[in-house]
Amino acid sequence: MKKLAMTAGFALAMSMSAAALAHPVNSGYVTGPGDTVWRTGSGECLHTGFWSKDDATVVGCDGYQQTAAAVTAPTVAAPVAAPAMMAADKKFAIFFDFDSAVVDSVSDIANYVNGLATVKSIRLIGNADHIGSSAYNDALSRRRADNVASALRSAGVDSNAMTVDALGETAPIAQCSGRGAALISCLRADRRVDIQISGKK
Repeated sequence: MKKLAMTAGFALAMSMSAAALAHPVNSGYVTGPGDTVWRTGSGECLHTGFWSKDDATVVGCDGYQQTAAAVTAPTVAAPVAAPAMMAADKKFAIFFDFDSAVVDSVSDIANYVNGLATVKSIRLIGNADHIGSSAYNDALSRRRADNVASALRSAGVDSNAMTVDALGETAPIAQCSGRGAALISCLRADRRVDIQISGKK
């Protein structure tokens, strides 16, 4: 009977040692499934034959208490940076038939403006060719600029950023010669409204 008890004790010690080797997380302690440390009826942690003071790193065993430094702080995600704004300056031009202030489509311009994050300014500058009197061309270039501004407002563009100016026939870009219909056709580039847009996207 005594030999049987000794054999059983030896088997228990071997199983404890094997358990300790199989669970290096709690090295030096007898553990069960899930690395749970076995305890006595009084709550003391069971040591293997290889236990040393260096193994006393299990919370609640052998007086070890987890310190604040040992607690891993939760990872805090870094704040997402706001997307950077960049300058968006662009120029457009709308051209007119001879002696006309009728505006064709402004949809491309309106779409561009309405797609900006912020609109700083929209400057409209009316122009006319040199055919006719200067006074008439001044008034015609103003009507052209006013009509473009009205068309943009109708397309949803905020008029608070708009300024309207007119230069009459004083800012030509066409270089033409001849007379009649050929001259009128060549001067089309001077019958325009220049649009300068400044904003951010």
